[in-house]
Amino acid sequence: MPDYELYQYPKSRIATFDVGKIGAKKHHIAGFLEIDISSAREKISKYLKTGAKISFTSWMLKVIAVTIADNKNVHAINSKKRTQIVFNDVDISIPIEKIVDGNRVPLATVIRNVNKKTIEEIYNEIHEAKSQSVSSEKDFVLEKRKSNNLNMIFFNLPQWLRMLIWKILLMNPFRRKKNMGTVIVTGIKMTGNTQGWILPKSIHNLCFGIGSVNKKPWIYNNKIEIREILHLTILFDHDVIDGSLAARFTNKLVKNMEQALCLDENNIFNSQTSST
Repeated sequence: MPDYELYQYPKSRIATFDVGKIGAKKHHIAGFLEIDISSAREKISKYLKTGAKISFTSWMLKVIAVTIADNKNVHAINSKKRTQIVFNDVDISIPIEKIVDGNRVPLATVIRNVNKKTIEEIYNEIHEAKSQSVSSEKDFVLEKRKSNNLNMIFFNLPQWLRMLIWKILLMNPFRRKKNMGTVIVTGIKMTGNTQGWILPKSIHNLCFGIGSVNKKPWIYNNKIEIREILHLTILFDHDVIDGSLAARFTNKLVKNMEQALCLDENNIFNSQTSST
């Protein structure tokens, strides 16, 4: 009897191999932040008691998208002849954990025009993706428009050929936006006593990694209080923007999150939804 167990990893893991190889070549600047999200968590809790369909994640996507929309160059994509495509709308890719053939795997979904949607609309799209039936690995991307059979063909190709396809895909900014969005938000959002950041690899020019949320002493209104602190990592592609622009965007995002931006009825509720 062998003294080990043999498992077959899911084909979706192949995408991780590719992202790691491509992401290792990108010139990312990493920022490691601690953000006081106590006010936002308190407001979200109050809205949840009224029956609002929102979550911490849907709020985070909204405030990130709104901040990007006011600083659009941070999610620009380089194109030919030293030009950049700067999109007005923010499409955010997020991983949704699903059980595929008995394995827990993160499958990608893209939330479109996040800056223009309410937090409830964002929440509903995430919930729909989580509820989507996944029968096999060919359902790798959680979007109805995708050809599932093409996914299976792609992940059966040798890596050198997949890298060539990735290169063709990434050369066209509009194709990139259509297939993978302009931004990715990923992470594990640890709670409890564990504190820390994650440092993801990404093929996106702009990437957010959600680390732990912990209660810790913090200076608030010139007093030391116990506050809820988010550990957030941001990756900027230095080939796309300079450090000064990245720093200004970061400062604005931190301010918006600490002030619980967008947690008002106009940004939360669908037009058909009553706020009472």
